[in-house]
Amino acid sequence: MDITEVTNAEFAKFIDATGYVTMAEREIDWNEMKKQLPEGTPKPHDSVLQPGSLMFKKTKSSVPNLYDFSQWWSWSIGTNWKHPSGPDSNIEGKDNHPVVHVCYEDAEAYCVWAGRRLPTEAEWEFAARANQQNTTYFWGGDDRSVLSKQANSWEGEFPVNNTLEDGFERTAPVKTYPANNFGLFDMAGNVWEMTTDWYNLNYYNEVAATNTTLVNPKGANKAYNPNNPYIKEKIIKGGSFLCSDSYCASYRVSSRMGTSLDSSAEHVGFRTVATPDMLAKK
Repeated sequence: MDITEVTNAEFAKFIDATGYVTMAEREIDWNEMKKQLPEGTPKPHDSVLQPGSLMFKKTKSSVPNLYDFSQWWSWSIGTNWKHPSGPDSNIEGKDNHPVVHVCYEDAEAYCVWAGRRLPTEAEWEFAARANQQNTTYFWGGDDRSVLSKQANSWEGEFPVNNTLEDGFERTAPVKTYPANNFGLFDMAGNVWEMTTDWYNLNYYNEVAATNTTLVNPKGANKAYNPNNPYIKEKIIKGGSFLCSDSYCASYRVSSRMGTSLDSSAEHVGFRTVATPDMLAKK
């Protein structure tokens, strides 16, 4: 497994070598997009239906309903991996920051070029725990008080005020915080990391009902999320710089979320793994 999330510098080498264009940079195909929406959804105006990605924005006051994430996410035209904080931004001086605004398809393309692959959820969680048993956090045990020294997350009232106890408002350079017992950095916070498992809310209940033990499970055969019935989602792990006690606390090893195959945002990245066969081919 990569010891860090894939960085801007590493992703730039891939782009330079292949000429690949990420999803956030491509013209939007409405015929494809509407397949993920309820039938009859009207087409947005062409001025809105432009390439871009999701950007986080602070709210001006407290948010009583933290289930409505539209209050702090906005579509930003012209935002992509090269322009992570808006169309006028760039990645100068951020070579060692994790690449963001990439979707699952982009990560898969990178893996093909690198001769590697994305991890399964089980592989990712095994790597994060680093041979520790039944621990809440990658650093071991249930001690939440050391979070700001271990990971890049949100301190303060989300999504209004970040006290920056960990030193960063958004992404941090990789290796800023201590590695786990396997020598892996940022297995909590900074950016969510993609896995190959489908996000299926019934999967582990179905497995438990069989009363069997799975060794190295590969996850569900299909996606299922009643909250997003039209979208196929993959599991992401590890939480991000936006995870807070008051909202999701997703810097826990067991935490998981789903993301659609073509969605990108400024708090999602990835790291890769390689099997012995893959390494032998290099």
